[in-house]
Formats: sequence, C-alpha cells, structure tokens
Amino acid sequence: MTQETLSAFFGWLTLLHIGLFTLSAVLLMLMRDWVAGLHARMFGLAPADVSLTVYRWLGTYKIVIFATALGPWLALQLI
Repeated sequence: MTQETLSAFFGWLTLLHIGLFTLSAVLLMLMRDWVAGLHARMFGLAPADVSLTVYRWLGTYKIVIFATALGPWLALQLI
C-alpha cells in the first residue's frame, strides 16, 4: 500500500468521523429534551444523567477521532 493510498484513506476516514460527530452534536443540541427523555426511559436514568453521559460520549468520541483518524493523516502529510 502506498503512502498516497493511506493518506487518502485516513483523510476520508477523518472527514467521515468529523461529519458524524457534527451531525450527532447538532441533533443532540436541537432535540435535547426528546433524546434525554427517550434514553432516560430506555435505561432508567434521570434526564440530567443522560445529558452528562452524552456530553462525556461526545468528548470521548472527539479524542478517538484525533487518535485514530486525524493523527495518522497528519503524520502521513508530514512525511
């Protein structure tokens, strides 16, 4: 596999992840009450706990994007 192929792969992977992250964040901001109510009923949590859990999930997902997609792409661009 060539460096150009790997660079293209990680570039598209980064765009896909950032798009999914952005879509999730926007939908969660726009439909916060509905999402919190739905997940509170599904998992037996308080709506405030659901909001905190979703916030932590978004933060963790952002770190995963940087570590597994954006980081390798940047490293390949520097080579």
